[in-house]
Amino acid sequence: MYYLDYQATTPLAPEALEAMLPWLSGPGSDGFANPSSQHRAGRAASVAVELAREAVAALLPPGGRVHFTSGATEALNWALTTGPRIAPGGLAGSAIEHQAALQPIETQGGTLIPVDRDGLVPPPGEAELPEGGIVALMLVNNEIGTIQPVADYAQAVHAKGSLLLCDAVQGYGRMAIPEGPDLIAISAHKIHGPKGIGALWVRDGVKLPPLLLGGGQEQGLRSGTVSPALVAGFGAAARVAAERMEADAAHVVRLWDVATAMLCDWTVNGSTDQRYRGNLNVRREGVNAVRLMSDVRDVAFSLGSACGSGSGKTSHVLRALGLSERETHASIRLGFGRYTTEEELKAALGLIVEAAERQRNLAA
Repeated sequence: MYYLDYQATTPLAPEALEAMLPWLSGPGSDGFANPSSQHRAGRAASVAVELAREAVAALLPPGGRVHFTSGATEALNWALTTGPRIAPGGLAGSAIEHQAALQPIETQGGTLIPVDRDGLVPPPGEAELPEGGIVALMLVNNEIGTIQPVADYAQAVHAKGSLLLCDAVQGYGRMAIPEGPDLIAISAHKIHGPKGIGALWVRDGVKLPPLLLGGGQEQGLRSGTVSPALVAGFGAAARVAAERMEADAAHVVRLWDVATAMLCDWTVNGSTDQRYRGNLNVRREGVNAVRLMSDVRDVAFSLGSACGSGSGKTSHVLRALGLSERETHASIRLGFGRYTTEEELKAALGLIVEAAERQRNLAA
């Protein structure tokens, strides 16, 4: 199968797997020890956790602390539902946030910042921002890849006495994370790390109540036994991402050029300028995307967010851009990255284009 769904998850990096294996060992080894234990094996596991924390933090702005979570969904919910206490209506976020941020905002009576046809928020001076609240803004959108002006919004949000929460899941490890946010959510499996581990970065001086009570792990904020294996895999993936960031970015640009040339008759959804080029969301008149996925089973691609693909609803992101129902049903998301070769991409796109043209010809 050709894999073009990098926004949903990425292949595990060999370096991450290698870093995890010692902490998955059984009897006869010390690798299974609890990092909270005070014996030698436990202390060794604790050191591994802290070294990985440093590697993860190295890709984030200075002046903050990484708290490991089960993933970015937990991190976003922590910040928006059990985070700093705010007044009713004190939450806001862009209309194309991930559902893990969008639902907490909407259920607590927050406001949504609209986006234009390119999927970009307005200048912060034109947006309705709460006072003494929290504003959520994705760095890179998971469905259309648009890059938002996080640093500019951070300044405007701070002027209102509010905090900026940045969902950096799709940008972390792929580009520099801008300074300015107060809270940053990230996930390991989007940068070739393991699933089940993410983090919430908290700027120094920002106080969070504990998410989970119990043993006081994660600096007293998230009780529960930390997995050295998952954390070590996250740290290794972060180190590789730091080393390969420029090479990975250049590779993605080459793949984007190949893909857009082969899909020259398709329309790109979202800005083509302010965009991460490993995300290509396109539509084609006369194509039914659901049927296309059924017809091209040798290619893994998606209709939008993997988290909402089974809901039966059209993408809230594409609707926020102003696309019609017909246009959203004709849209697909293609994601590629470090381990995608040009040959694989061309072969996969060839199958998609061929199937799409068969649909159009039958409908003609």
